[in-house]
Amino acid sequence: MTVQPHPSAPSTPLTVEAGLLSKALEVAGRLANDAAEVITATAGRGQQPGATHKANPFDWVTDTDRTLERHTRRVLASEFPGVPVVGEEFGSDVDAATAPYRWVVDPVDGTANYVAGFPWCAYSLALVDAYGPVVGVIADPSRAQIYAAARGRGVRANGVAVTVTPRSPTGGLICAELSLERAPGFTRQAAAGHAGVRVLGSSALAITQVALGHAVAAVLDGYREWDVAGAACLAAEAGALIVDGEGRPNPLPTGAMVVAVPGSLDEVLGWWHAER
Repeated sequence: MTVQPHPSAPSTPLTVEAGLLSKALEVAGRLANDAAEVITATAGRGQQPGATHKANPFDWVTDTDRTLERHTRRVLASEFPGVPVVGEEFGSDVDAATAPYRWVVDPVDGTANYVAGFPWCAYSLALVDAYGPVVGVIADPSRAQIYAAARGRGVRANGVAVTVTPRSPTGGLICAELSLERAPGFTRQAAAGHAGVRVLGSSALAITQVALGHAVAAVLDGYREWDVAGAACLAAEAGALIVDGEGRPNPLPTGAMVVAVPGSLDEVLGWWHAER
C-alpha cells in the first residue's frame, strides 16, 4: 500500500526551498535540545511549580509547559518572522489556518507522566504546510535522544539515520492512545492476533516508536495537531504508512489515525474496525 495525500490536500507535496528546510531543522533541533535539558532537570521533582489542572485532575499543565512554549515562540518569531505558531498552551496565532507554513508545538507531551517522574514524555515541534508536516523534531529526554526529520531527507536519531522494516504485526508491539470506548475492543483484537498493546501516555512518542522500528503500529484517537505533527513527519520519512480512522491515506489526519510499518497496516486496520 502506498500512502497518498487526503483529497483535501494538494495532489503532490509542496516543494520546500532547501535553505528553509535546513534552517528549520537547525532551529527546531536547537529548541528540542533546550527543552530536553529543562524537562530532564525538572521532571518528577515533587510538586511542580505552577502545576494546575485543565479539563480534569489528570489533565495537567505546569510552568515548564508554559515556559517552554514561550521560549519556542520567541525563538521562532525571531528566526521565522511572519510564520504563525500553533501551541497547546497559548493557542493559534492569527492566520495560522491559512498561512503557507505554520509551526506546531507541544512543549510537554505527556505532562501527567512528567509530573509523576514517569520516563515517557516529549517535546514536539513541527513545521507544517498544506500537504502536511515539512519538518518534525521530537525530544525524548529520558532516553537522551533527539529525533529529527524533514520532507525528502529521512529521519535521524541523534544523527543516525533510521528507516522502518516491513513486517507482520504478529509478535510485535502496538502503541495506543485510545478512548475508553475504543481501547478494550482493539486490545482484544490485537491479542487474538498475537500482538501486544502498550498505552503509555504520549501520542508523540507512540508514533515515534513506529518510526524507530520499536513498534509495528500506533493507533490513536482524541488527539490534537500539536500532539502528533512532529512524530508524523518522523514516521512518514522513515517509511511508515499513515491513514485516518477510515483507512484513508492522509499525512496528518484529524480525529483518529493509524501509523504502521509496511506489512502491518491492513491487519491492524482490521483490528481497529472489528469492534466499532
